[in-house]
Amino acid sequence: MRNQLNEDALSWLLEPGSPGLRYLAMRELCDLPASDPGLLSARAAAHREGPIAEILAKMEPQGFWSKAGPGYGPKYFSSVWSIILLAQLGACAEEDERISIACNYLVDHALTSSGQFSVNGTPSGTIDCLQGNLCGALLELGYRDPRLDLAFEWMARTVTGENMGGVGDRKTPLRYYTYKCGPNFACTANGRAPCAWGAVKVLLALARLPLAARTPLIARAISAGVDFLFSIDPASAAYPSAATGKPSQSWWKFGFPVFYVTDILQLVEALVLLGYGNDPGLANALELIRSKQDQQGRWQLEYTYSGKTWVDFGPKHQPNQWVTLRSLRVLKAG
Repeated sequence: MRNQLNEDALSWLLEPGSPGLRYLAMRELCDLPASDPGLLSARAAAHREGPIAEILAKMEPQGFWSKAGPGYGPKYFSSVWSIILLAQLGACAEEDERISIACNYLVDHALTSSGQFSVNGTPSGTIDCLQGNLCGALLELGYRDPRLDLAFEWMARTVTGENMGGVGDRKTPLRYYTYKCGPNFACTANGRAPCAWGAVKVLLALARLPLAARTPLIARAISAGVDFLFSIDPASAAYPSAATGKPSQSWWKFGFPVFYVTDILQLVEALVLLGYGNDPGLANALELIRSKQDQQGRWQLEYTYSGKTWVDFGPKHQPNQWVTLRSLRVLKAG
């Protein structure tokens, strides 16, 4: 990793003033065993103060944020977004029982009996970006529940299309719906074309599944997703885009946190986690990531949710520790 940097910014991420960031840097960049006493101490500190503690302090005792129910709204303060953000901050259910309470509440209210995470609690409220974000976040938080197996199976099946009925086909036990409208990441929000933002979320979640938990169906979904993301040069982000016919500029704006809007950094992260870090098809995207660092080996915050979440993560267009952590994590794994 260090031979790809203008300067080694790791010491910047390990500064004691931000315990949550320091813990993640230790966990993901320092090659420490999970049982390392210093790492465990840093994890505890990250849950006592900083963003994780601030977000958990806003949780209602029942396990939801802002509004009871499936938790999609209001953006970006409700349960869905709080749980996604906690996962990106390195929160751990083993460290704080409130995290398990929140995860249980979400699964009870947002996951349907057929395996769809839903914006409204019914199967029709499913969409790839939400399904992938929540499946991946719950794994990252250390939450384990047999119902998640069904959620991953649904997610994989919608990619491959196996035994799926079309929109409106009420005779088939499993079918596509208004937004999740077809195989290969087809989404009505993208004009019924494949949505690369959704594909990245789905593949990132599937990448986090242990190999032993990847069924043949999941393996086929991963293969289809990888083929889709490599169908063009990922650095170009020239995936189908119904809104303008050209890629969203957000692809090239690295940010923190990352919700349903996706950037090339997260796309590369998904492929790297799946073992494609040395694939020639990623060469341009990896070079793009390296080129965005400054002379000190730091990356700027280019896409921000400042004022829209429980916690802000720095000023826009300034070197940012969280974005730098994201970048170093990808370069290290690649």
